[in-house]
Amino acid sequence: MTGIKCLVCVKQVIDYSVKVRVKSDGSGVETDQVKLSMNPFDEIAVEEAVRQKEAGLLNEILAVSIGPLRAQETLRVALARGADKAILIQTEEALPPISVAKILKNIVASENPELILMGKQAIDDDCNQTGQMLAALLGWPQGTFASQLTVNINDKTVKVTREVDGGLETLSLSLPAVITTDLRLNEPRYLALPNVMRAKSKPLTVKPLAELNIPLKKHIDILTVEAPSNERQGLILNSVEALIDKLKNVDKVI
Repeated sequence: MTGIKCLVCVKQVIDYSVKVRVKSDGSGVETDQVKLSMNPFDEIAVEEAVRQKEAGLLNEILAVSIGPLRAQETLRVALARGADKAILIQTEEALPPISVAKILKNIVASENPELILMGKQAIDDDCNQTGQMLAALLGWPQGTFASQLTVNINDKTVKVTREVDGGLETLSLSLPAVITTDLRLNEPRYLALPNVMRAKSKPLTVKPLAELNIPLKKHIDILTVEAPSNERQGLILNSVEALIDKLKNVDKVI
């Protein structure tokens, strides 16, 4: 009985504790001199992969990220948490989910993992699309919003408990499969200094996106980015009649 290979997708984002600032020209948000960290949902995916490996169910964890060179820092964190090796697909472009899914499909073809784990969404764009698109491109079964995961390497299946509007739903998927992780799946461990030091010697490969020769289309153009208004939107009314009048003229209120 041998374990399986797992690919974990991680994304570098502005840290959740940082107040996001819009660039003065409205072209995006400030990332220079800003604290960046691993997407919190991806942290959960890495932690789950490490726990499955500690249980003897995985034999290798490959962490993959797509982004600028500075994303190597996030991959080193994944290595420190327990990933065995990492790949960075280097690009300065902000890619939509479908392009990310196509790139990941290319990596899957060369690395042959049997399980893919990733956060259900990234906190910078909240798209919640990449995992579903990747599963569709690969033709693999998928389990989204996983709150519990049980891997069976004897019959090559994974049981996924996922959160849905009506409560909990449990699926049994044949491997290979794509799983996206939700908040209640686990609580990522703190990094130990010895693990951080050992991560520096683990293999991290950087591949320019152009080398993959993947035809990617630009589907979205960002015209402008604006910070939300600080003006108070609430109204204090003195009577029911005044409320009814405002509701009748809601367009004027807004």
